[in-house]
Amino acid sequence: MTAPTATGAAARTETEGSQVSRVPGRTPVRLGGVSAVWRPRTVLVPLVMAAALIAAVVASTARGDVALSPGEVLTALFGGGTDTAQLVVWELRLPRAVVGLLVGGSLGLAGAILQGIARNPLASPDILGITAGAGVGAVSVIVFGGAYGSVSGVMADIGVPGAAVLGALLAALAVYLLAVRRGISGYRVLLVGVGVNAALTSVLSWLLVKADIVDAGRALIWLNGSLNAANWSIAAPAGWALVVLLPAALMLSFQFGALAFDEDTARGLGVRMTGSRVALLLTAVLLAATATAAAGPITFVALASPQLALRLLRTGQPPLLASALLGATVTVWADVLGRTAFGDIELPVGILTAALGAPYLLYLLVRSGKART
Repeated sequence: MTAPTATGAAARTETEGSQVSRVPGRTPVRLGGVSAVWRPRTVLVPLVMAAALIAAVVASTARGDVALSPGEVLTALFGGGTDTAQLVVWELRLPRAVVGLLVGGSLGLAGAILQGIARNPLASPDILGITAGAGVGAVSVIVFGGAYGSVSGVMADIGVPGAAVLGALLAALAVYLLAVRRGISGYRVLLVGVGVNAALTSVLSWLLVKADIVDAGRALIWLNGSLNAANWSIAAPAGWALVVLLPAALMLSFQFGALAFDEDTARGLGVRMTGSRVALLLTAVLLAATATAAAGPITFVALASPQLALRLLRTGQPPLLASALLGATVTVWADVLGRTAFGDIELPVGILTAALGAPYLLYLLVRSGKART
């Protein structure tokens, strides 16, 4: 047998390198002893999303009863312009756009994490009962009067946002305990989540029946998911949650990527499956809970944004940062349409996202059924 020569090895290496360079969308980059793969799509798509998000914030701030041009909005943002423009931008409209940005970004990121953990495109806070748990917590406070001072004690101290976070955490804990059994199966998580969601929806219906007409009206307004009451005091906790939890999710991105493999492969990569899942699940639940506490249940953003981002970037699983950017963009643009596209009628953003997201859910269900077949 003839031993391989150095010339043959070099030729083989060169051939393999040329094959790598021809992979669509990927360009090998070598700097000294460090090599990497440059994928322009992973940079260009988030930049386009960020530009669309900035345009959405400017449009949301400009449109309304007192119309402003984009130039006037930008001037007011940098401290110039008239007193009227300053008042309209900083006190009336910018808080609403910022809350929509934060809520949509949190929901998009939470949906990406949950879909990666469950390895199922249908997994989202809406489907798994997390949003319903937040709704039960918040509506309990509204119905029993704690949010308006008629009941003292623990409920009055917690308030609507705290009760929403607590309800979401308890719902997620119930789904996790019921679904995790010798590993996670995407369909088992989904079925358990659907069951928990149905049970919590029944509790919500009971609370609305029990409430008087005034409290029921307040609860229904909150349950529709609206940015009408957005202000800087609401934006602050949602902003801090995203500032803390987004870097945490990005630091866990290696573990998140390993969860796409089976149990043995992930353990071989050095990932502690239980600890990684718990950390990622807690991050996703806190993101969804704070977003729901800030604006009520805004449905389908967490479901659709990660899947759309996945298809735009052509990755193996939902990209975290792109999902957050797309969720924020979709929420702010949906709010702009809800406020301005129907004349004098102003639709809550949750109604518009539900109308746009329901057909996408049906598409995912049909596609998932065909894949199983």
